[in-house]
This record gives sequence, C-alpha cells and structure tokens, in this order.
Amino acid sequence: MRIAKRVLEVKPSPTLSIASKAKELKRKGLNVINLSAGEPDFATPDYIISAGICALKENFTRYTDISGMKELREGISQKLRKENGLTYSAEEIIVSTGAKQALYNAIVVLCDPGEEVIIPAPYWVSYPEMVRLAEAVPVVLQTRNFKVDPEELERTITKRTKVFILNSPANPTGVIYRREELKAIAEIIIKHNICCLSDEIYERIIYDGEEHISIASLNDEIKNLTILINGFSKSYSMTGWRIGYAAADKEIIGAMKRLQSHSTSCPNSIAQKAALAALGGNQREVERMRKEFEERRNFLIEKLNQIKEITFPTPEGSFYLFLSHPKISDSLSFAERLLEEEKVAVVPGIAFGQEGYLRISFTASLREIEEGVERLKKFLKNKGGDR
Repeated sequence: MRIAKRVLEVKPSPTLSIASKAKELKRKGLNVINLSAGEPDFATPDYIISAGICALKENFTRYTDISGMKELREGISQKLRKENGLTYSAEEIIVSTGAKQALYNAIVVLCDPGEEVIIPAPYWVSYPEMVRLAEAVPVVLQTRNFKVDPEELERTITKRTKVFILNSPANPTGVIYRREELKAIAEIIIKHNICCLSDEIYERIIYDGEEHISIASLNDEIKNLTILINGFSKSYSMTGWRIGYAAADKEIIGAMKRLQSHSTSCPNSIAQKAALAALGGNQREVERMRKEFEERRNFLIEKLNQIKEITFPTPEGSFYLFLSHPKISDSLSFAERLLEEEKVAVVPGIAFGQEGYLRISFTASLREIEEGVERLKKFLKNKGGDR
C-alpha cells in the first residue's frame, strides 16, 4: 500500500529516537546517563495530582467543549492578563492536547500549500516537519549568536511568506529575547503583515533574574498578528498530561477549533481539571523546580568549563545547553558513538539544523550530570571526532 507523500517526507524526531535508545539500554541493565530528555524529571506537584484524582472520583470523564472547558480558558485568560499584560477573552483561547498540537493546528490553519514559514536555526526539531505536513515550505533563517538579526529576517521575507516562528526562551540554546530585540522583530512583522507564531512554553524556566516578555504584549498591531503558544508540560512537570493552549484573534482560534473538532476533539477532561488546579494553586513548586534547574545549570557550566575547546552560550532559560567542540563535525555520528561507547545520551545538533553541536539537557541529578560530563570528557580525549 502506498503511503502519502506528505508523511514519507517527515523525518522521525531525533530527540525521541535518542531517548528511546537510551531507555532500551537502561532496560538491558546498562548504566546509561540520559542527558537527552526534553522533560523535567520532577514529579507533578501533589496538588495538581489531587485535582486529577478528584476529577476521576467525581466522574468528570465526559467530553468538554472542543476548545477546552470554559473555566480553564478563563483561568488562562486571567494568567495572560496578570503575568504577560495580555487581554484575551475565553473565546480567543483554545486548549489542545499539548502545546505541540496547538502549534500544529496553528500552522495548518494559517498555511496554504507552497506558502513559506521562516524558522530561525537552531530550531526545535518539530517545526520544519509540521510545516511540511501542512504542505507549506520551511525556510531556515541562520541566526547571529543564536538570535534573529532583524535585517536578515527582512531579507528572507518574500511574497510567499506567511508565518515567522519565534521561540523564547529557546530550545535548544536557552537564549531569551529582550524587549528591544522583540520590538525590532515586531516592526518587520507588522511592516510585511505576516503572522508570528510565538512559542513560549519555557517562559517560567528563566535564570539570573531575567524576564520573559511576550512579543504580543508590545502593542495591538503585533498582538493581532501573533498566535501565542504555551502549555503546562514544562513549568508544572506535566508532560504526560498533554495540555497546551493557543491565544489569538477569534478568527484564527475559530479555525483551529474547526480543525481540532475533526482530529482529536476536546483535550483530556481529567487533565484539564488538573491544569486548572495548576493555574490556581500555590506557585511555590514551580519556583522550587526552577531554582533546582538553575543550580544544575550552574553546576553543568562549571564542569564543562573544565574541558578544553568546548564553547556554548550560557542558557538564560529552558533546561538545555547547546555546546560545540572541534571534534564534533558529524554530530549524529558523534552522539551515536557517545551513547554506544560511553553510555551517555545527548541530542545531535543537526537535529536542530545546526551541525557541529550537541544539546545537553540538565533534567538529571547533579550526580548524573557530573558523571555524564566526565564520560564526555573521556570520550573527547580518547576517541572523539570522526572515524
């Protein structure tokens, strides 16, 4: 049977592939250090779990509104107003099965076949594949010091450009865009009347007292062109609960709702109740996890600085570090050999459109981080580089 071309052209997720290999080696009893994970290693906070259990006991197990229960959308509206200075009504918000579905739905409803989506590199691995599934064209924009250069952005825009994807804090680099940087980008988006898909999933995982600013909060013009994407997976350690959301103009949200009605329908009812509790509960647990990530980041930086020729931008947000070394010329081969020979799982930079780099996740204990860096150091010293 012939498989549709649009699916055949989609590449498997390298991050999930590496994580799967690492888990398989662990199941075989091998001592694997997994520094590839894209999810927190903390348990979901108890008060959120309790809300999920309560929903089950109360038999809250039926379909909700396709775009999510109104109480949750109102809670998200309040969160956006209070924390981001943004005003969206419940009708301008849709809750989806994870932020990934919200992103995919947005790309599908915005793009016709052949239209272009500008994706700054390095990028999250799924952006180009989502664009291809929509039969649109991913256009990779090379960055300067891992940030978009406004002049380069403007030169990349064509008559076919429909969407620009912004990710801050960024995966895999951890960079954060400041207000003035966002203003320069917003001016170009407004000038050319294109859409901005703003992925803000790591907004609460920020270090050194930095501030997350949503590009949509700058002015009404850019707000009207922005589709804000966020969720509960990273900040609340709720990856398996699968709850994300989008906020945008009613017309766009309405189109996303129509698409969602014929794909997944409403998100999980029990997980929605848990997400509502996450918003309304004490945020101390979120801050506790953030502080621990910051401690791990600082520890990882200290250890990596002891290895000659390794360079990396200091992560300002997220829980990833993106490093390079002269011996990492073929990042996929390097990552495969590192896992095979030293039992350390990392993600090759080529998966993010940036050869010569590795992404290390610090969603592991300090002991595991230390051991992982020691094994990497040993590998670089003894065998690293191309065969």
